[in-house]
Amino acid sequence: MLAAFTAGLLLITISELGDKTFFIAVILAMRHSRRLVFVGVLAALAAMTLLSVILGQIVSLLPKHYIHFGEISLFIGFGLKLIYDACRIPAQAENTGAKEAACAVTQQSEGGTITMPTKAWSVSPNLALLFQAFVMTFLAEWGDRTQISTITLAASYQPLGVTSGAILGHGICTAIAVLGGRLIAGRISERVVTAIGGLLFLIFGFIAILDGV
Repeated sequence: MLAAFTAGLLLITISELGDKTFFIAVILAMRHSRRLVFVGVLAALAAMTLLSVILGQIVSLLPKHYIHFGEISLFIGFGLKLIYDACRIPAQAENTGAKEAACAVTQQSEGGTITMPTKAWSVSPNLALLFQAFVMTFLAEWGDRTQISTITLAASYQPLGVTSGAILGHGICTAIAVLGGRLIAGRISERVVTAIGGLLFLIFGFIAILDGV
């Protein structure tokens, strides 16, 4: 369980820093209550983690050798893709995650697809903010590399350890985003974070190969 917890914690903490969901939390926290933004964003990420672990457990019903080769392929594939992406990012490039998050928040604020009944907005603005933070984060995380990686981890590692480690990692990143995100966001190098994430995926792939041996 400790190995599963550590893998989930490291994977999420490294991958989520500078991700689109990180900057959604940053931007919302700059405009609204940090406490409510933290609760809404973390609730969405925890729900996505639980869903991913359940999917991983379903995948684990497949023959073990399929799961093993799939795990190796996904981790090494993601790792090489992230390192390739990092090499293509100019050293002083603007963080695309921040741009995508700002665009998503702006579109929603101007009357995008995420809405609640008018009465709910006027009677309970706090509930409306929680709903906004939850739905925007959940949709942004769907199909993201961290979701697929969580599914892969849960198919091979102890599910409770993966769940607790991943949720703690999400909690750490969300706390950083809502508390010091405005200052930190301008200092995060997308190139460095992407490269570290790629290296971490390659390490997990190498560990999976050794487990097979």
